[in-house]
Amino acid sequence: MISIGICDDEAYMLELLAEKTAAFFARESVEVEILRFSNGRALLDHPGKLDVLLLDIRMEKPDGFETARKLRKKGFHGFLIFVTVLEDYVFDAFEVGAFGYLVKPFADHLFQRTMKRLLSALRASRQSCLLVQKGKEWSIIRFDDIVYCEVINRKVYLHLQDRSVLDYYDKIEALERKLDSRFFRCHRSYLLNLQYLKTYKAGQAFLLNDEQIPVSRLRQNEFSSVLFQYMQEAGGGV
Repeated sequence: MISIGICDDEAYMLELLAEKTAAFFARESVEVEILRFSNGRALLDHPGKLDVLLLDIRMEKPDGFETARKLRKKGFHGFLIFVTVLEDYVFDAFEVGAFGYLVKPFADHLFQRTMKRLLSALRASRQSCLLVQKGKEWSIIRFDDIVYCEVINRKVYLHLQDRSVLDYYDKIEALERKLDSRFFRCHRSYLLNLQYLKTYKAGQAFLLNDEQIPVSRLRQNEFSSVLFQYMQEAGGGV
């Protein structure tokens, strides 16, 4: 399921955007959850994760840009689409990594075009994301955000770039199949994202976040080979 947040201080526009967004994804047979926010503060206080955000710019403080900056600082990596009555902010939108820009009142064909582009980008991004189920809650975790994976008993612990840890039930063999070539199983209980490796010494992998994880003796030769190949593909560096 894709989690979509819509933030607008005009009740009519909030409902219109929610209705149009829900209708578009329903036609595409994509399951979405739509969350409504009437101001930036309510959005910033939301504890859950959003995959997509449609955000009005002109609101009571914090306005759309201030809200977007704070969300990015908090670790929001989702797709951001600004909605506004003014065209003057188009170039400012690049500052916070905006994916798109809708000017009110927007024509239906322009809204549909933006949504189709968004859906294509979502599908492409999921090829490098891990879909995690914990109870009734689903999360989309980018491979780039995973520093390493640790398995204790039947539980997986994803150690993320922002130093948070997400845990859920899975087998390390199943998890390994879902990840791409940047991940190496350096130990029976660890999968390491090679892009976060700083150095390797005496059976220990030292990471950019100052943590270290073990590399088993049985995997040390393969680790050196995989690391060399990864460095070549990455252009000579980790």
